[in-house]
Amino acid sequence: MPDLLPHPRILIAGGGTGGHIIPALAVARELVARHNAEILFVGTARGMESRLVPEAGFALKLVEIGPLNQVSWATRIKTMIGLPLSLITCSRYIREFRADVVFGVGGYASGPAMGAAILRGVPTMAFEPNAVPGLANRLVGKRVQAAAVNFPPAAKWFRNAEVTGIPVRPEFFTISAPPVDAPPHLLVFGGSQGARIFNTILPPLVPALLDAVPGLTILHQAGARHAESTRAAYVASGADPDRWQVEAFLDNMGARFGAANLVMARSGASTVAELAAAGKPSLLIPFAAAADDHQRKNADVMVEAGAAVLLEERQLSQPGLLLSSLVNLLGDRVGLRAMAQNARTQSRPGAAERIADRLAELAKR
Repeated sequence: MPDLLPHPRILIAGGGTGGHIIPALAVARELVARHNAEILFVGTARGMESRLVPEAGFALKLVEIGPLNQVSWATRIKTMIGLPLSLITCSRYIREFRADVVFGVGGYASGPAMGAAILRGVPTMAFEPNAVPGLANRLVGKRVQAAAVNFPPAAKWFRNAEVTGIPVRPEFFTISAPPVDAPPHLLVFGGSQGARIFNTILPPLVPALLDAVPGLTILHQAGARHAESTRAAYVASGADPDRWQVEAFLDNMGARFGAANLVMARSGASTVAELAAAGKPSLLIPFAAAADDHQRKNADVMVEAGAAVLLEERQLSQPGLLLSSLVNLLGDRVGLRAMAQNARTQSRPGAAERIADRLAELAKR
């Protein structure tokens, strides 16, 4: 463990989605454990940070800032009008906290906080989990002192970028492949909220899928709002109820990934990082409305590595294509093992530790 510094003060700005705030919390914990750091988060009231940061025991300050990317002109104008006040607010937080470094993790609050730090001459470091940066990180990328990225293609947008990967729970790196003689198992994972398109398109196909893949079982995570309707759709399909299971949430995700021969999922940055850490073959269906098409670009990296197969949402209008893709993948055990090995090549253990160490190095300066 590095020598503990005398309380480096790190302000962590951004959030919105779990893909931004969950890795940020992992880094914050490492900063406290490895460097005796003091941490302050800055986020918005509508982002996931408003719940997750206080639950994790860290202080959170709020700033009002709206979106600029992929929104109406009226929303953009409203955001631009409010931007000076958000810069002033963030500048005050930086001054009152006496921040040594500002760490921007993307999301609405990241932009004004990083902008305020740059104007005040406070060192900054950016974190980018996706293959293409969001708007906030694109705007400040060449003005930061350092950056941590998950995908190599994102490095070109920043100064002093290092491919650190995304912090992933340690248990994902120790997952073993299912036994060779075990019946095939499909995990359908739509993220914490579920994926509505998975919940509607897959159940009618399940009887044919189970007929085509002997012994197959399916675990489908549908999200709290859609679990009942998804379960009803499975029942209506007439599929053997002993071979499928629908859940709102999944606990012990390491074990769930470990049991799967194939994972059907979105391609958010955190999901892709977990698939890589676990060495899991995947059928990735990017969320078509994701900002800057970043989910498609995340999936492209895994496809190029030979770790995943990609289907676009528009292709799901041909149900036979999804069915044939699943049948072909699940029926090719040798191919799945090769994809699993390729997925592992994209994993990067120790991401939280490395990012924390770089922030502490900046604080020394």
